Amino acid sequence: MKRFVTTVLAMASLAAPLAHAQSEPAVTVYSSRIEQLIKPLFDRYTKETGVRINLLTDRGGAIAERLAAEGEGSPADVLLTVDMGNLWSAAERGLLRRIESPTLDGNVPANFRDPGSRWWGLSRRERTIFFDPSKLKPAQLSTYEDLADPRWKGKLCLRTGKQTYTQSLVAMLLVKHGEEKTEQIVRGWVDNLATDVFTNDASLLQAIAAGQCEVGIANTYYYGRLISRDAAIRDKVHLFWANQGADEGGAHVNLSGGGVTRHAKNPAGAQKLLEWLSSVEAQSGYTHGTFESPVNPAVEPDDIIKGWGIQFTPSPLNAADIGAKQPDAIRLLDRVGYR
Repeated sequence: MKRFVTTVLAMASLAAPLAHAQSEPAVTVYSSRIEQLIKPLFDRYTKETGVRINLLTDRGGAIAERLAAEGEGSPADVLLTVDMGNLWSAAERGLLRRIESPTLDGNVPANFRDPGSRWWGLSRRERTIFFDPSKLKPAQLSTYEDLADPRWKGKLCLRTGKQTYTQSLVAMLLVKHGEEKTEQIVRGWVDNLATDVFTNDASLLQAIAAGQCEVGIANTYYYGRLISRDAAIRDKVHLFWANQGADEGGAHVNLSGGGVTRHAKNPAGAQKLLEWLSSVEAQSGYTHGTFESPVNPAVEPDDIIKGWGIQFTPSPLNAADIGAKQPDAIRLLDRVGYR
């Protein structure tokens, strides 16, 4: 049985008058973000507005299935989840409602939100190339596609194809190149593997540091977590922004994000919360310490992210278009034997 963790955040503090707190109904959030990362931010929202947040957390797939199973009886007002495929799927399954919010549209760039106004990205999770600087120089690296070249045989580390971040990267390639060329690229990756695929990016980055492979693909926030605990990793593993040439399309950016649920009992409160989460005042709290990048371009990332260099060209492809290719990406990964 799946375990669901429910946290009812504190009522308004002394800074918010009781009368105000009583006039604003609570907002119930279903979230796949780790509770200890999101709870302090919700505590702050309650303190500032007097609005109580009821929080339920679980893995992305499980939380969406719970929302779907509950149907009209669901208490959820907001769904927060990670990966653009999960956001796209929730919208296509009718779990999220369309809302009009000039505030969200102003805070979130168009390629990081649903064209149908059902969800918005709230943090960026760049997925790019990492390498062993004792064995490679940046000039030897270029694109995700290039890692399929036979010269990388026995040198490449990758994360399992069962994980959504791999699936979204392949979905991006499908949008960019189509089925035939993407299959050639992914087959090349599989042929070039130095070892079995990894269940998580942290293990992959540690394998590069240990000399197990020379190059790999991972989310940048895992790198941030590692070097925040062990600064020596920075000398053993370097980051390279993929696909930065004029015709190469830019580095892949995944998202965490959210939307107002279809059967929300408090849609107005849900919209206000999402707008606040996208704001300049909240974005630092949403991303600092998680080593994600703010989705709001007016907000600076934290110092560790600045330290590895944040000047890069992200892919301009729309997150919804990439999410829509997720099922095709899963089938392709199975077909080529990428486990």
